[in-house]
Amino acid sequence: MRLVTFSAGDQPRVGAVVGDRVVDLHAASRGDVPADMLELIRAGSAAWEQARRVAAGAAGQGLPLAQVRLHAPILRPPRNVFALGWNYLDHLQESMRARGETRDLPQRPVFFSKVADCVIGPGEPIAIDPRVSQQIDWEVELAVVVGRPGKNIARANAMEHVFGYSVANDVSARDVQQRWHGGQWLKGKSLDTFCPLGPWIVTPDEVPNVQALRITSRINGQTMQDSNTRFMIFDLPTIIAELSLGLTLQAGDVILTGTPEGVGYARTPPIFLTAGDVAEMEVESIGVLRNPVVERE
Repeated sequence: MRLVTFSAGDQPRVGAVVGDRVVDLHAASRGDVPADMLELIRAGSAAWEQARRVAAGAAGQGLPLAQVRLHAPILRPPRNVFALGWNYLDHLQESMRARGETRDLPQRPVFFSKVADCVIGPGEPIAIDPRVSQQIDWEVELAVVVGRPGKNIARANAMEHVFGYSVANDVSARDVQQRWHGGQWLKGKSLDTFCPLGPWIVTPDEVPNVQALRITSRINGQTMQDSNTRFMIFDLPTIIAELSLGLTLQAGDVILTGTPEGVGYARTPPIFLTAGDVAEMEVESIGVLRNPVVERE
């Protein structure tokens, strides 16, 4: 299933994309499927299967996809947005070259977090403020949505905790990230609107091999990043197992799994986002996430 949060001149609600139409799962199920994505995720496998049955029987029904507004799939902020740094070797290498540093391969995943309130949906503007930063960068990432809660999850069981996948842009203010506040990453990664997410959540049954997906970014139509999830240093089972050590993952938590080579600050000369740009992030089998860039008033 491709699950969306959408609206058509009324309150946002959960839908399934069936062909080129969107089916209101709550209405089509006569209230059996929750109307809110986070409630659906937390409702568990019985609700997920009900949503699947409703979507399967709704061919030709619903509203045209082109006529609805898509929001971030999880409209209410998730409890946490976790993220990984340096999870692709080529990105680690370009980052070290740009900084004039050397670093060995990480022995364990490099985790940080983004403030959940910075999540926005497809088509919503990334708002930049030159008074805060003039070094706004893009990072295409495969996003994992947690379905089943868990703590100290065994690597062998990790994928049982995945609800689905989405596309994210880990927008980053590089000067804030690298030079302010002691060099920690939270604020530079968490400015308002700095986590575009969407356009939908794709359930695992539609992604046969999540570790073999082409992952690309385009700025104003020009390809900037072009890689594959097979080049992750730490795969998804390892990420989930490591993150859950001593830390309970909750249903609806989002994990961004790292970005490949091709970010703006590591280029010669560096390239940064400016007002008027359009950022497109794409993960094969998942979708395209497109957001304009505007200057904050």
